[in-house]
Amino acid sequence: MAGLLVTVAWSLPGAVMHPAVAEPASLQLGGDKPIDVVSEGGFEFHEKEKVAIARGGASATQGDMTLKAETLAAYFRETANGGNEIYRLAADGNVEIRGKEQTAYGARGVYDVDRGVAVLTGGDLRLVTETDVVTAKDSLEFWRQQNLAVARGDAVAVRDDNRIRADRLVGLLEDKADGGQEMTRIDADGNVVVTTPSEVARGDRGTYDINKKLAILTGNVKITRGQNQLNGKAAEVNLDTGISRLLSTAPGGGGAAKPGGDDRVRGLFIPQSNTQNQPAQGTSQGAKQP
Repeated sequence: MAGLLVTVAWSLPGAVMHPAVAEPASLQLGGDKPIDVVSEGGFEFHEKEKVAIARGGASATQGDMTLKAETLAAYFRETANGGNEIYRLAADGNVEIRGKEQTAYGARGVYDVDRGVAVLTGGDLRLVTETDVVTAKDSLEFWRQQNLAVARGDAVAVRDDNRIRADRLVGLLEDKADGGQEMTRIDADGNVVVTTPSEVARGDRGTYDINKKLAILTGNVKITRGQNQLNGKAAEVNLDTGISRLLSTAPGGGGAAKPGGDDRVRGLFIPQSNTQNQPAQGTSQGAKQP
């Protein structure tokens, strides 16, 4: 294997060998936002590929974000002033990304330093905050500069007894006064399902204002409560009160129906059976019932 095995503090340019010690190795590469990579087992430095590989458990920290994994590869490049900087991190095995107040988990991960985008894949994809849990089957993305979390593939967001499921969920994270972050809005796209303790609402697209606990669904909307169902163009679901309103047009859509269009709201109500009104055994079927 080409390169050097570094067991303690290592910096670029140049690599310095020291006797093995019990302390973890640390790699710091600069740029506008330096990245500090720490490894319990040291680094393998591949000069030709310009990559440092840490095995046996490693972490990379940049500002308020920390990436942990069993194996971590840091790809670096030369800067205009002759220094070096990390531009890509590739993680494998029990990957964990910690932000201000959220943690994402996956089997594999890639962090694009230039774009500030981290993408997790593999089984058991989860994004956990103080109040919400978001899961996905295909990928979880964290866009640092835009403060966005994106879940793709049968994505589900859960808070208390309420949940939103869709092909894609985009969560907006906002800074709090105490320096932390909270998810304030979720945009859903594709096969959207909003589930509350009393009903299920479906649509093509949806927006959920988390602070107001208000979800707006549009496109082929269906609201099901028990055996009853309402169909329409749009719906407003209040996850706090449990009250839903079916709308003939989407909020902000102009309000007027299109000429020749059908914007009527339809409902299917199935009454409960009433055995008291059924004819008794032996009653003539020809008798007129009240």
